[in-house]
This record gives sequence, C-alpha cells and structure tokens, in this order.
Amino acid sequence: MADFFAHETAVIDENCFIGSGTKIWHFSHIMPDCIIGERCNIGQNCVISPNVVLGSNVKIQNNVSIYTGVTCEDDVFLGPSMVFTNVINPRSGVNRRGQYAKTIVKKGVSIGANATIVCGNNIGTYAFIGAGAVVTKEVEPYALVVGNPAKQIGWISEFGQRLDFDENGLAVCSESNEQYKLSKGKVSKL
Repeated sequence: MADFFAHETAVIDENCFIGSGTKIWHFSHIMPDCIIGERCNIGQNCVISPNVVLGSNVKIQNNVSIYTGVTCEDDVFLGPSMVFTNVINPRSGVNRRGQYAKTIVKKGVSIGANATIVCGNNIGTYAFIGAGAVVTKEVEPYALVVGNPAKQIGWISEFGQRLDFDENGLAVCSESNEQYKLSKGKVSKL
C-alpha cells in the first residue's frame, strides 16, 4: 500500500517513485519514471513529465508543469503557474525530443507566481525569483532576482529576508539572526 496521498482524479503512470508523506492533488498527472521525494506537495492541475527528479519537501503550487530535464533539489518552492521550458528553440514541425536542456533548481530556491525559467539556466541555492520574472541566465546562490529579463537586485537569506551587507561584507538575517558573508560577488552563510 502506498504511503503517499493521491486525489482520486490524479493520474500516476507506471515506474514512478513517490516518497512517503507526499500529496498529489486534483487533476495532476505524474508521468513515467519520475522520482518524487518525501513530503512533497503537488498542487492542482500539475504535470510532472518523464524522468523529472524532485527532492524532499518540494512545494508545487497549482498549474505548474515540470518538464523532462528539470531537477528540483530539497525544499524548493514553485509558485502558482510558474513555467519551465526545456527546449531553447522549439518548432512545432521539428522534433526536438532528446535535445531537452537540463535545468537544476538547487536546495531552498523559491520561484514566484508566473515566473518563467528558460531552460539550461540553473538556479543557485536559496535564490529567490520574484513573481513574473523571466530568468534567461544562471542565478547565483542567495540572489534575489526580478523583472523581464530577470536582474539581480540584492541578496536574500535562507529564511527569505533581504540581506544588507556592511562595509566588511557581513549581514545578519533579521528573522534567524544567522550571519552571511559577501566576498568577491558570492554569498556564504557563516
């Protein structure tokens, strides 16, 4: 017996691994050969395409399709109706199966509602993609990016709070009191 929940309208194809405590809601389709970690929440009307890998505690809001080539690590949040692409130059009359670009969404990333992630652009650990942003290049760990095309406007903590670095390159998260260091354009938690 499965130790995950799937709503009666969800479709789960063969050869999927679904971790314990995961919930799959109304009208969602889990396609063959997916790996879905523990304690994930897959909202209404979602599609998880073949060979997608989701870590544990991934939260997927309604109307999100995760296409072949995408990997989401642990603790990723995907906002309502956000979009991944998987072919850089799609054409209806040209079969590009087997040319899917890889996109890795690292641990702790949040992607806002209606954002678009153009394939082949990895999102760094704990980055925060604002609602409606269009990501057309790699995103650094802890970066806060917004707009179309997405541009970095600051840095963000693991708790989702803006980081204000002092003249020594140090910042403290206002929620967790954890310390961060900015050095040579890279942020690390101390």
